[in-house]
Amino acid sequence: MRFGLACFAEHEIVELFLTLCLPRKDVKSIAKALLRKFGSIHAIFDATIDELNQIKGMGTVAPIAIGMIKSFAEIYLNGNIPTNQCIIDNYERLEKFWRLRLGGLKNEVFEVALLNTCLGLLKDGVIRIEEGVVNRTNAYPRKIMEYALKNHASAFIIAHNHPSGNVLPSDNDCILTKKIEKAAESLELCFIDHVIVTHHEIFSFRKAKMIKTINSI
Repeated sequence: MRFGLACFAEHEIVELFLTLCLPRKDVKSIAKALLRKFGSIHAIFDATIDELNQIKGMGTVAPIAIGMIKSFAEIYLNGNIPTNQCIIDNYERLEKFWRLRLGGLKNEVFEVALLNTCLGLLKDGVIRIEEGVVNRTNAYPRKIMEYALKNHASAFIIAHNHPSGNVLPSDNDCILTKKIEKAAESLELCFIDHVIVTHHEIFSFRKAKMIKTINSI
């Protein structure tokens, strides 16, 4: 409680969580089995209940609890809290926000986060523009601008995931970014960034200097 989880090893963090789900049981071997199978804490929380059930000793509660953790976190970050508690005003917060939302998804999706002048997330401020199978998502600048204006947003961030694991932008990603940048400029909206998310990485168009540096976070 005093120092957080930073001083714990990965398997100790998993053990601590499992202790809450499996009281009065030695969970060290289960924690290590989870890390051997999935490779990281992030991957454990992205695993399906069926995949988690393959680990001996997991029981019925722990797989469901693991599946719920990410959903709880998404609700927290989605704007279902006061906007002054969800501020995306630096790259570290931006990265954590989008990796949590999109990093574990199997299909490609495209979302926009609508922000106020202080870069606080508006209530219900994350909108899924498109969703589809891998590599078939389309997004339209006009639709994004309409959402931003309708919700009285001052700034916005767009993001999509690459389930393939390749974080680099495609030619279409670059063309789309330029179109959105031009549309936002004409409407005097602040286009903060376009990010691409994979399971392990995130690519920022602004950090790569592929968006104008004005109004950067």
